[in-house]
Amino acid sequence: MGMISNITEEIRIVRERDPAIHSAMEVFLYPSFKVMIHYRIAHKLYQKGHFFWARWVSQRGVRKTGIEIHPGARIGKGFFIDHGNGVIIGETTIIGDNVTLYQGVTLGGTGKEHGKRHPTIGNNVMISAGAKVLGSFTIGDNSKIGAGSVVLSEVPPNSTVVGVPGRVVKRNNMALPQETMNQTDLPDPVKEDIANLQRANSEMINRILELERRIKTLQEEKQ
Repeated sequence: MGMISNITEEIRIVRERDPAIHSAMEVFLYPSFKVMIHYRIAHKLYQKGHFFWARWVSQRGVRKTGIEIHPGARIGKGFFIDHGNGVIIGETTIIGDNVTLYQGVTLGGTGKEHGKRHPTIGNNVMISAGAKVLGSFTIGDNSKIGAGSVVLSEVPPNSTVVGVPGRVVKRNNMALPQETMNQTDLPDPVKEDIANLQRANSEMINRILELERRIKTLQEEKQ
């Protein structure tokens, strides 16, 4: 895809995904648009072995946007970063089509691997604000990562992950079309665990009260 085609595509993606954009001209001020133009140039330089110049172009994009995408990362079509400040995407990251990231997301390594050390993100995935995905594993298609989650292991397709460390709280759900994705319609496993403990505590108290009643009845009968 040529530069003009890339620019046209980036404008379309930003206008589709961000309701705050009211004109095509506004897109040119948008961090996601700026960083993706820098990334496309840097990635071509990286593929040709011009690693210094690839990094130079990439770092200019970082200074302008606060978004760091390594030139070696592989990114598919329909990629979108909302706001974006603090987003970091590592060198061996692979991102599929129609993926959305929010501010503060890290797609990084654990510091222990060699070679492929960053995650692979499937198609139609949404990763919410502040989430960290660390390691060389795959986030399956149509999955959603909750805000602030820390994901350290494989996520099956059609899953919802929340928590620290991240755990799957919904699986084999219906595919999540890009236009319906949001950061709020997520289960709260901590709240669910507390509710379960409260129910168990109530049941235990009721059993103790029942035992005390029976003991009192038996004592009265003996008297």
